[in-house]
Amino acid sequence: MTESRLHVPSALQASFGGVLCEPQSGGYEELRRVHNGLIDRHPALIARCSGTADVIDAIEFARDAGAEIAVRGGGHNVAGRATGNGVVIDLSMMRGVHVDARRRLIHAGPGTTWRELDRAAHLARLATPGGTVSSTGVAGLTLGGGIGYLSPRFGLAADNLVEAEVVTADGRILVAAEDADADLLWALRGGGGNFGVVTHFVLQAHPLATVLGGLVAYSFSDAASVLAAFRTSAESASDEVGVLCALVHSPDGSGAKLAALPICHCGGDEQRAESEVKEFRGIAAPAFDLIERMPYPMMNTLLDGGFPRGTLNYWKSTYLLGLPADAIGALVAAYERVPSPMTALVVEYCHGAMTRVAPDATAFPHRSRGYNVLIAGQWTDPADTAANISWTKETFDSLRPWAADACYVNYLSEDDARRTHSAYGPNHERLVELKRRYDPTNLFRLNQNIDPG
Repeated sequence: MTESRLHVPSALQASFGGVLCEPQSGGYEELRRVHNGLIDRHPALIARCSGTADVIDAIEFARDAGAEIAVRGGGHNVAGRATGNGVVIDLSMMRGVHVDARRRLIHAGPGTTWRELDRAAHLARLATPGGTVSSTGVAGLTLGGGIGYLSPRFGLAADNLVEAEVVTADGRILVAAEDADADLLWALRGGGGNFGVVTHFVLQAHPLATVLGGLVAYSFSDAASVLAAFRTSAESASDEVGVLCALVHSPDGSGAKLAALPICHCGGDEQRAESEVKEFRGIAAPAFDLIERMPYPMMNTLLDGGFPRGTLNYWKSTYLLGLPADAIGALVAAYERVPSPMTALVVEYCHGAMTRVAPDATAFPHRSRGYNVLIAGQWTDPADTAANISWTKETFDSLRPWAADACYVNYLSEDDARRTHSAYGPNHERLVELKRRYDPTNLFRLNQNIDPG
């Protein structure tokens, strides 16, 4: 029996509270697709779960049928791990947010996006770190670590995960918290979807309503000096500053290349915020300056347009030991020959609270101050695929002289056991031990996989 011909028993069809979608079902073509248009897989069954009981039934069905399992939250993962050719456990119907303002806790379903979470938390004048693109799923980003604008002040998304309901490979429901299954909570804070299906997240929230933020951009002719000034100002910035430097094309369709600085100051002292943000605004004559005080949820949508659903994506990333002039030169030279106007070279500066956590305190190990570079290759025409993948790989190779043996698991774009190992670094051995405890047969292997063998 091939996975494309899985027989769905009538008992499962009768009890399942969500929707069981097979290749012949209406809507299948849309449901099988994920954010990255380069991923083209045909699941034998998409189990759109309505609750934890459906998740258990879907796991048991797939396990008994010998079918591979993919788990889909937001479906944003660039590597396409949210789909496969077996059973997709689709959690997109399990969305919704409850904010406990008194305890400053946010409860979120695994299908929730950051846009939805940010909006609900903002009503209580609260926020929690959640990346830089609001269409991303809460589940995947959090389980992989979760670097965002608020991370210098409040830590990673994973650092703010205080409790999770998890369905394991054998169908058990566990609640991972500091006082119950603490090892599992440790693993979920950066170890990805290796240990089970998380059906409920509880995140720590922090008082925050508005930020001073937005985008300031400069001509590409100033890119080297912008990157150098970004390095100087970012390295002296307070924890209240979250800032990136990105080499991009102008959103107006003119084809002009820019050096852009998305910046978010989340401090309450407006005078101090203006002073710190000013460091990034006067580097050269700006092409545009759109920095203003705004609600935090708005800040977290500003880059959404740069990552549209359905485009073809191939990414590479690495941490840099520093950002010397030669590394800056390599970044600028690479972008001079970029083949697609949709591609971005993004440099994130990691500092503050996220770097004051011991490397072994969570599964996410990369706690040093420094630079995380994302080479986000994007294009629309399949005929351009080879050229764009080649450019992305060449750009990655050009950064090797300054690269650390480390990478951010959420940016990995392909199966590479060595890179996965380097994503978990010194915590890999403990993660293997926990994988053997919670998923000894590697049922959950369509992820940045920790092999229990």
